Amino acid sequence: MGLNMSRGGASKGHKDDPDRKCIATGEVQPKYGLIRFVAGPDGQIVPDILGKLPGRGVYVAADRAALDMAVGKKLFARSLKQQVQLPEDLVDMVEQLVLRRVVDLISMARKSGVSVAGYEKVKDWLAKEEAWVLIQAVDGSGRGKSKLSTPHFGKYIGCLTADELGMAFGRQTVIHAALASGGLSVRVVEEAQRLLGLRKTEGDKGRQEGN
Repeated sequence: MGLNMSRGGASKGHKDDPDRKCIATGEVQPKYGLIRFVAGPDGQIVPDILGKLPGRGVYVAADRAALDMAVGKKLFARSLKQQVQLPEDLVDMVEQLVLRRVVDLISMARKSGVSVAGYEKVKDWLAKEEAWVLIQAVDGSGRGKSKLSTPHFGKYIGCLTADELGMAFGRQTVIHAALASGGLSVRVVEEAQRLLGLRKTEGDKGRQEGN
């Protein structure tokens, strides 16, 4: 998904964020589309979701198949040139860490006043062209979700469950939410795209990738 986000003053990209190569696919892409891993003092591989842990890092595309390949072909040890230990549930661990990051960022957006939840509030933001990102729960009613359209030149996120989206808003469940434009919303979109790649085939993947 291209992230040339200029509408409403949002960031146009990561000019100071150099590209990195995925050790599984060999593809070079911006760091925000990859997951960084480092080896701890005991050789244990640790996912560095925020990209801030010390030490030499290796990168794998935020894609379940790429991570499975990196684990199955022992690419972490080869790339780091050392013996390493992998958690048995590494791929699922990465997914849960990225999910927590998405939820935390949406929660930050809510507290900053740049996010709303609930059908009527989202509908109002869309009508006033205040919404830049439409978020809808993957397990929400298809009929209900179809009544709201992705903002023109905006983005769509559809890989969170109603329970997960609810956590971001301090509610039991949330089906519809929206984000205004801005740097924080760009980060939500980027992390949600990583989460989408880490989740198998659930959700409206085509819709999210196409917007």
